[in-house]
Amino acid sequence: MFEQLRASFRAMLDAARSPDDRRAVLADMKDSVVRARMGIDDLKQGVALAQRRLDEGRAELETIRRRRTLAANVGDTETVSVADRFEALQAERVGVLERKLETQQAELALVEREVAEMTTDLRRAMDGVPLRAPGEPSARATEAAAAAEVDDLLDPHAGLRDEIDALGRQQTRVSREADADARLAELKRRLGK
Repeated sequence: MFEQLRASFRAMLDAARSPDDRRAVLADMKDSVVRARMGIDDLKQGVALAQRRLDEGRAELETIRRRRTLAANVGDTETVSVADRFEALQAERVGVLERKLETQQAELALVEREVAEMTTDLRRAMDGVPLRAPGEPSARATEAAAAAEVDDLLDPHAGLRDEIDALGRQQTRVSREADADARLAELKRRLGK
């Protein structure tokens, strides 16, 4: 969500030549972190609202079920059929609200992590430390390495595939060397050596 913003701040910090430029970029970064934190507050309010709506929806579903049971006990089939329809609708609504809450909670967790990273970047920049220390692998490189490791663990033939690839490269290299030797021999023969 904030990755582009963070990338642009990195670029601006790298491009900042004078201390005034750097201070301006840092002020913008700080302002962005403050706004992002305010966004977290908004997301938390949204999660709380979604939780309240879900709780209300569940309570309404229980009320509908209770009324259906009461109608069934007195033998009111018409009320039971109406209650069945409303129960199905309300159960679907509760399912949607559950997914909505789950999604909002996941979004909140994601944004909180991103804001924490932005805050760390800001602190590092304010301390004059590069946003990513030299030699420190980038997040993408770390993720790619982890993904490759998982792929290797999940693919039992990965080692075999690597060996076959290595043999293919070796065969290609031997073929090139033989071709080069043949050309060199032909050239020497032509030159009379």
